Amino acid sequence: MRVFDSNWMQIADYLERDDRVVLPVGSTEQHGYLSLGTDALLAERVSVEAAEPLGVPVLPVLPFGMAPYFTAYPGTMSLRMSTYIEVVRDLLDCLAGQGFRRIAVINGHGGNAPVAGLIREWINRPGADRVQVLFHSWYNAPKTAAAASRFDEDQYHGSWLENFAWTRVAGVEIPGGAAPVIDRAKAGNLTAEEMRAQSPDGSLGGAYQRSDEDMQLVWDAGVAEVRELLEKGWLDQ
Repeated sequence: MRVFDSNWMQIADYLERDDRVVLPVGSTEQHGYLSLGTDALLAERVSVEAAEPLGVPVLPVLPFGMAPYFTAYPGTMSLRMSTYIEVVRDLLDCLAGQGFRRIAVINGHGGNAPVAGLIREWINRPGADRVQVLFHSWYNAPKTAAAASRFDEDQYHGSWLENFAWTRVAGVEIPGGAAPVIDRAKAGNLTAEEMRAQSPDGSLGGAYQRSDEDMQLVWDAGVAEVRELLEKGWLDQ
């Protein structure tokens, strides 16, 4: 259930019987022909679909992440690492203070990966009550990645892998064919301006699209994997 569909009293009642909560995190950044909100849209949607049958509340997605390498594409927003880490720390503090003891951070953006280090630090903070925090990047988790690899073993940013009906932009025609795959080893050293020069349309390589039937298979794997995490990913399960 979405937290925005509840009032505070309903969440208080929920905490009397369960202590799980989901915090989706994403990014606002270029995704080629797809929505600038792709990572945020997917992180929130996969969380909601996974959590709904379990009755676990899902917070609104944190829509900004760390994407300094895409800031030359207008519309991309990027937080400094120090800012992002402190935002996530504040959110974890709020949730723990309210009584949530099992927090699943469902991530939709590769650039947010450094927050995993913060989580390790946060759960070991001195004198705090025991709280479990899971950090799960849904898009490259094992079963989801295996489902995608059935179609293409080399998927990259802004390609078919993120091209769902709910990440497309109305009125935008997505090309057929494929974009050249940028060398991953070199991509990590490109400035934002160099990145835009290397990828003028924002796709970092691979096919632009696949059928909705193929995409549904990948999506179903992602939802199932997040749901399994919420059910069985805790130390006491």
